[in-house]
Amino acid sequence: MSETTTATASATAAHGASIELENLTKRYPGSQQPAVDNVSMEIKAGETVIFVGPSGCGKSTTLKMINRLIEPTGGRIRIDGEDVTDIDPVKLRRKVGYAIQSAGLFPHMTVAQNIALVPKMIGWPKARIRSRVEELLDLVGLDAGEFHGRYPRQLSGGQQQRVGVARALAADPPVLLMDEPFGAVDPITRDHLQDELIRLQHELHKTIVFVTHDFDEAIKLGDRIAVLRERSHIAQFDTPEAILTNPADDFVSGFVGAGAALKRLNLTRVRDVEMREYPTVTVETPLQEIFTVIRASGTNEILLLDKRRRPYKWLRRGDLMRARGSLARAGTLVHDTVTRDATLRDALEAVLTDNAGRVAVTGRRGEYIGVVDMETLMNSVHELLEADRFEAMEAQHELEEARAQQTHFEQEGSGGVTKA
Repeated sequence: MSETTTATASATAAHGASIELENLTKRYPGSQQPAVDNVSMEIKAGETVIFVGPSGCGKSTTLKMINRLIEPTGGRIRIDGEDVTDIDPVKLRRKVGYAIQSAGLFPHMTVAQNIALVPKMIGWPKARIRSRVEELLDLVGLDAGEFHGRYPRQLSGGQQQRVGVARALAADPPVLLMDEPFGAVDPITRDHLQDELIRLQHELHKTIVFVTHDFDEAIKLGDRIAVLRERSHIAQFDTPEAILTNPADDFVSGFVGAGAALKRLNLTRVRDVEMREYPTVTVETPLQEIFTVIRASGTNEILLLDKRRRPYKWLRRGDLMRARGSLARAGTLVHDTVTRDATLRDALEAVLTDNAGRVAVTGRRGEYIGVVDMETLMNSVHELLEADRFEAMEAQHELEEARAQQTHFEQEGSGGVTKA
């Protein structure tokens, strides 16, 4: 896609819209209790709000009422101040992006046809649709030339989910609803998809409402989290940090679970910590020059990059000596990388599975950016633990002051009664 097209697309992109739920209720015939009971909530334009709660609590039902895939029994829904409970639901759904688990792609349509579905329905010109499909494939990290004509069965689970997100964004809606979109993929792919969504949101600033049962995913993705009880009653609606450090009650504490300080690693991104500069060479670098780089670096290891500057192998001095002049037999393949948008928890997991205690950081195209190591991550953990201790001491101090003040008032009151 040309720079002009990208600039034009960025200039005309629709940002997020506010969402208001007012006394939203859903009753199914024959059921004694409502599935969703009198839910009120305000979601700011451009923020990512996560609905998390136990199975059957009504979180998906609440989500689907926003675009009226499920019709509310009572209450109001306003998007950017417009009451959508009285407008045509089909038109509403064309203005609200929707992504679900297992992507939900039409198997008889190509990737391009799946993405183009809504723009075609609302009458976009063919040239605009074609440009939008290419733009979105690029946006979600898929090569348009390679994936344009493929069918869903020819894609991996992660690729299908990327196409599903692209389809949801096709008509550039201000609101994106996501119902456990990454629940059916393996953990590694899921982490990468989460990172991709974070990156996309940094670029697009949509209003995202996301349903999950995974509290760690909620912490990683959400600007705010709504912890829901039965019938979508809100137990706590706050920032991830506030919920981790000050859960409203035992129900919310159950979701937080043990290790709140470690869970807070999900609040810090790799881009927020200092990365190590690591000596690098490419597969095209002459062998003698590689030896020179290792000697000059003062380290025993360098990182070999492929022709597209993606991490390929870790090379040690001894590996090169034993390889007898051939890079093909030298070094250890790079199995794990993390992106700049990955959390420190993701990075810690990658580092712990690596014998040398480090992981390469990559950019949008997989290109090498830097390295984070165990020392950097442990310093971050210690800082979080110190912050927790300080907050606990502050809270204890405030509690003791409040108790002392209460005792003082009680003594004054008691003394007054005695004198009377």
